[in-house]
Amino acid sequence: MANLWLKKNISQLVNEASDEDKGLKRTIGTWGLIALGIGAIIGAGLFTSTAEAIAFHTGPAVSISFLIAGIGCALAGLCYAEFASMIPIAGSAYTYAYATMGEFIAWIIGWDLVLEYGVASAKVATSWSEYLNKLLSNVFHVQIPYAFSHSPFQYSADGVRGIMNLPALFIILLLSLVLIRGIKGSSLVNGIIVIIKVGIVLLFIGFGWSYINPANYTPYIPSGAADPSGEYGWTGIFAGASVVFFAFIGFDAVSTAAQESKNPQRDMPKGILLSLLICVILYILFAHVLAGVANYREFRTVGQEASVTYVIDTYMKDYRWLSTLVTVAILAGFSSVILVMLMGQSRVFFSMSKDGLVPKVFSQLHPEFKTPWKSNLLFFVFVGLIAAFVPASVISNMTVIGTLFAFVLVCLGIIILRKSDPATPRPFRTPWVPIVPVLGIAVCTGLIYSLGPANWLRLIIWLIISIFIYIGYGIRHSKLQKDAAGKSDRVRHANWDLNRR
Repeated sequence: MANLWLKKNISQLVNEASDEDKGLKRTIGTWGLIALGIGAIIGAGLFTSTAEAIAFHTGPAVSISFLIAGIGCALAGLCYAEFASMIPIAGSAYTYAYATMGEFIAWIIGWDLVLEYGVASAKVATSWSEYLNKLLSNVFHVQIPYAFSHSPFQYSADGVRGIMNLPALFIILLLSLVLIRGIKGSSLVNGIIVIIKVGIVLLFIGFGWSYINPANYTPYIPSGAADPSGEYGWTGIFAGASVVFFAFIGFDAVSTAAQESKNPQRDMPKGILLSLLICVILYILFAHVLAGVANYREFRTVGQEASVTYVIDTYMKDYRWLSTLVTVAILAGFSSVILVMLMGQSRVFFSMSKDGLVPKVFSQLHPEFKTPWKSNLLFFVFVGLIAAFVPASVISNMTVIGTLFAFVLVCLGIIILRKSDPATPRPFRTPWVPIVPVLGIAVCTGLIYSLGPANWLRLIIWLIISIFIYIGYGIRHSKLQKDAAGKSDRVRHANWDLNRR
């Protein structure tokens, strides 16, 4: 009978990671990892979820929500950093769970990461399509027809039905081809995008600071009783933290590049923690300016994606040219998020395939580029179909809850590993264990609770589906299970021979 709790040997994992002839090519350094993290984190979530949180949950206190979400990510990030330095292999939380909590939990988290990486890529691609149309309309006065930029489940105001979202499919194909060429080329593209979008965020903060109206910060934390139009007070701040958490999704994708890092023991902790720190600072400053230039009640009517351009066009009239640049920054942000998410997804399944839990095709490397190119193509089909035919609204909260669940398991894994393998070398150590991981679990669980029962149910259904797949395929093809069964057979035969004698 199969043992669901079999664990991978950490020494064996490290040896696998060091074998470059059979693994991924090591081409990315410290700054490349930091740029990878910033590229994954700063996306359109900053431009869209900030206004939603301000309007209906936090009022001017949105910076506190960003701080809470950032603390939750930082606590999980410290745990990710320890794992990434001691187990420098592709697979991220999946690999960490395999070494600490056993195969079944590793499978669960590997399947859960499809929500964070694969499904999230589809969601972001549909939004990329919307902003491309907006840019084409504002600058060139043309638009892609509604039918070919929306899913069949969407209708325009004048009754036109969508057929398929071709721009979303296109951007996924383009970035999948970039990934097939290799992490070095992908890192260069991502670095250029990061420079563009961080520059525009800094421009908005710099120019917008002088337009802040202090009256808009009063009251800083609106009372829910005084303003029943939304969920305010401290309850609203925590609900707002769940909303803006979407803007942080992706920092952990840096850990999936561990096997392509030149010096993972040194560079992975720096890449994870510095990229997160930079983004938290930018997010808090951006949110503070946005909430200070316009009154929080205005964001109820101007909409999420239109909020930043509304503030610029209404209150920062000397800088209206910045509106177009913001749209460019959003497109750039979406592109880099899709790029890093697709990379993370293919690397997780690369590790799962090497372990036998998913088919071998996911770990077959290109002879020249040394990338899992067939996996990239398969995920292009999977993600592309979702992006082309499913509305973004259906899957956004699933991405958030899947990410938070992964963070909880990584924090738990650090506590377990400190007990089970205290002597294993740790180039980076999470400070104040178990306090830091326990706090990480508490904050992330609280944010999961804030998402509500409907999202809990969707996550449970998703995980139940994964269990059936594991029973039907994974457990039957697992290399670890086969090795354990073979060892058990040898022991049994040896005992039988002894008894005969």
